[in-house]
Amino acid sequence: MNANGAAKFCLGQIVATPGAMEAMEESGQTPDFFLNRHASADWGDVCPEDWQLNDEAVKNGSRILSAYRTLKGKKLWVVTDAADDDGHRAATTILLSEEY
Repeated sequence: MNANGAAKFCLGQIVATPGAMEAMEESGQTPDFFLNRHASADWGDVCPEDWQLNDEAVKNGSRILSAYRTLKGKKLWVVTDAADDDGHRAATTILLSEEY
């Protein structure tokens, strides 16, 4: 989380694929753990270029993609859709990397 604990952007509706839900359940982790990291601009296991693109996306409204591993080693992606013309983000999806 950032210093004041506030989210850097709106997540919109939150959804998760069955595969992602199963992976989180197997590792004893909750969606909130990954969503809190994502919303606070901790993009996880992305390359420096993607980290920079995500930082810019927070400002310009484009798509944001974070990558994390569960405690059991499964790779999860958290994707927040691009903002609409009014600057609102419709949804954030948690999914397995192979489901993207």
